[in-house]
Amino acid sequence: MTEDSPIEESREAPSLERRSIGASFVPNPNRSIAYRIFRGALHGLIRLFFRPRVEGPGRVPADGPVIIAPVHRSNVDFSLAIFVTNRKMFFIAKDSLWKFAPISRFLEAMGAFPVNRSSADRSALNHAEEVLRAGQALVLFPEGTRQDGPFVAELLEGAAFLSARTGAPIIPVGIGGSAKAMPKGAKIPRPARIVLYVGEAIDPPAKNEKGRVPRSVVHETTEALKREIQDCFDRASA
Repeated sequence: MTEDSPIEESREAPSLERRSIGASFVPNPNRSIAYRIFRGALHGLIRLFFRPRVEGPGRVPADGPVIIAPVHRSNVDFSLAIFVTNRKMFFIAKDSLWKFAPISRFLEAMGAFPVNRSSADRSALNHAEEVLRAGQALVLFPEGTRQDGPFVAELLEGAAFLSARTGAPIIPVGIGGSAKAMPKGAKIPRPARIVLYVGEAIDPPAKNEKGRVPRSVVHETTEALKREIQDCFDRASA
């Protein structure tokens, strides 16, 4: 970590949480022509196939940094996130998708950047931080990868860590029905009814009297986020 890190150091701190020293990532908040075309087409296709309905007491702030944290049960979850806000969003996506030029161009136009999930990819975490420091919206799946079943898996601490670093609130989102629409192993989505339940924002982890966030508080925030995502998931799936 750098000396100005607001997170207290710990011998147990995972290497993923160490700021990378690579080139800065500059998120483009502008809605390019390609972005508008892709988002419009995607919006129409999703409405046709999944008839998504958004429920819940929460909402995504109209401006400023925010972390949107959905449950993850299907590859279509990325596309469903556009229904919780009209803001341009940025995504972390597995780097294997960048093997195909048309897909990579689409992903980049939609605000995605790659992460290597086979190792502690510090550059991806750094890019996510740059998105938030630029006052943008970041979609981050705290479970890390697609999971099965009705229970939220143990969360990675990236969302709470980034929240502590940038002051961004976290919005928990439950997605019901996406596992039926495109379960693991499926190549083509099938029509299904999707419900997105948006929970109330979780505030960034509190700093101590030294102006730092103890690791224990980051962990507590992660546990609170898990409970909130589970509640949203249960409500979306009911």
